Amino acid sequence: MSNCKTCCGEDEQHLHNHSHESKEHHHDDHDHDHSTSKWILIFSLVVFFLGLILQYIIKADWFLANDWIRLIWFLVAYTPVAYPVWVQAFELFAKKDFFNEFSLMGIATIGAFFIQEYPEGVAVMLFYTIGEMFQEAAVNKARGNIKALLDVRPNTANVFRDGVFKEVHPEEVKIGETIQVRVGEKVPLDGTMKSDKGSFNTSALTGESKPSVYRKDEQVLAGMLNLENVIEMTTTKKFEDSSIAKILQMVQEASSRKAKTELFIRKFAKIYTPIVFFLAVALVFIPALFVDDYNFKDWLYRGLIFLVVSCPCALVISVPLGYFGGIGAASRNGILFKGSNFLEQMSKVTTVVMDKTGTLTQGVFKVQEIESVIIDQNEFLAIVSAIESQSTHPIAKAIVSEYPTSLKADNVEEIAGKGLKGHVYGKEVLIGNGKLLQHFGVTYPSTIDQIVESIVVVAIDNNYAGYITVADELKPDAKQAISDLRKLGVNHTVMLSGDKVSITQKVAKEIGLSNAYGGLLPEGKVEKMNELKKDPNQVIAFVGDGINDAPVLALSDVGIAMGGLGSDAAIETADVVIQTDQPHKIATAIKIGRETRKIVIQNIVLALVVKGIVMILGAGGLSNMWEAVFADVGVALLAILNAVRIQRMNFKV
Repeated sequence: MSNCKTCCGEDEQHLHNHSHESKEHHHDDHDHDHSTSKWILIFSLVVFFLGLILQYIIKADWFLANDWIRLIWFLVAYTPVAYPVWVQAFELFAKKDFFNEFSLMGIATIGAFFIQEYPEGVAVMLFYTIGEMFQEAAVNKARGNIKALLDVRPNTANVFRDGVFKEVHPEEVKIGETIQVRVGEKVPLDGTMKSDKGSFNTSALTGESKPSVYRKDEQVLAGMLNLENVIEMTTTKKFEDSSIAKILQMVQEASSRKAKTELFIRKFAKIYTPIVFFLAVALVFIPALFVDDYNFKDWLYRGLIFLVVSCPCALVISVPLGYFGGIGAASRNGILFKGSNFLEQMSKVTTVVMDKTGTLTQGVFKVQEIESVIIDQNEFLAIVSAIESQSTHPIAKAIVSEYPTSLKADNVEEIAGKGLKGHVYGKEVLIGNGKLLQHFGVTYPSTIDQIVESIVVVAIDNNYAGYITVADELKPDAKQAISDLRKLGVNHTVMLSGDKVSITQKVAKEIGLSNAYGGLLPEGKVEKMNELKKDPNQVIAFVGDGINDAPVLALSDVGIAMGGLGSDAAIETADVVIQTDQPHKIATAIKIGRETRKIVIQNIVLALVVKGIVMILGAGGLSNMWEAVFADVGVALLAILNAVRIQRMNFKV
């Protein structure tokens, strides 16, 4: 069968070529420098089938009368396809790797020629080569989605220098320079819009081809396709630090992180191959001690059948190919797995724990109510906005966007899980939740704690000054996300939030969560996660934004980040990144993991059962070399086709 021992290694080499990793990283992988071209294969097939016609159909006397003619004829068919195999075998011999699929096939074919079964010897190599070509086609198909990602990297950027726009390589553009993107061009670097409006196709980043509109000062990312007008933007990151570059690096490195099943199969093959070699040798010689009518040629033939059918190709090809195909299918759906180990772990998830803001809710807050008790409302809002302008929290952004101010705040510091402290006009200002005011000994009306909406409580010079309420909305597919998880049998869904308990419980009830815990500081979320992990039967996935929830992401069995567009921390922290920010993709990721694992297990069972049956039949003299060849090649091809099947699947829950 095909280059089973190196299939996955070859994929990694192709991928890592893009990330400029050293050859030493893949010193155990074999390349395909000696692979057979389709024209050489066609030549060997033609000569081979003509030989079969002459020997078995026409039964030409001149062909059958002299064994040397048959030998030379089939050697002409054998040599072109066998040469690459023998070269690979001798290269491995030089590295003291004597037991591999190449040596198994080589010995089997030499043995077949020795006992004058020339067509069968040629058939082993011919069908090996055909299988190799099927494998390469399958790998290319599985790699198609990742290749498509690699193709989105822009090669040029139009940068404004010396009064004109000049075309340069994106790596030459500095942060803060102005670039122009024409209609139909890809955005070359991350930046902010200078133009009033632009429409972009973001499918390279999110998997969603729906056009998205971005306005002045909004962030635009490398890899987006400009759909309408010529736009100008200011760069905010270097080329190598852009979001698309980080995504590509993550996907490129995914194949190097192996699933436990994949690692087991590799170890299994290294032990299995020498064992079956010595079993074949034993099958040839040991019967001489016990069988009265022992015929060396007959038992040698049985041993050769045993060698051919015992090749572990179907296992060692299909397992990594299955996982690689799963990673490719996920990327097509806007889900990035950092390795097949996380794909396998995802298939076992029994509990999904989620953050609230930005995961289940849109994270876009709107001011609902304002109360100012000691100063004018306009002054109150200006002071609050001055402090909040130095925060990245969604609530702070909502207040600042609705009530911008020219006031400047000094000495602003964040009190973890409580809020902000700073100075405006020389006055000390506290802005946050009730815990913040309690921490500094500021009394406030008890009715504030009964307000359900998210609330920002304000104190000026240790006096309660008022509050602002804001509201967040559920994401459109939040309910669907929980429903889809239940359909997959994931019934334990938990929400951990720093927001008020009342809001947390309201959201949980609305979308149907099993449990919800609110008012948690980061260490509180860690504590709850540790409680959940006490049950060894639970495989826990945590879904968050990848920034504030980094400790919990690290604690979970699978960390899932709602990566969205441009969340660098999400890409770096999590094991899985959902680029579309859609919570229903959590269920999609689990389903892709389960379907991938199902295909891998199917291939393992198919290979072991069929090979085991034919090996027993061959040892008992009940099968011939042809059946062994077709069993080996057939199982491997079925395994490949089954592995590729995941590329065409619909993962709708």
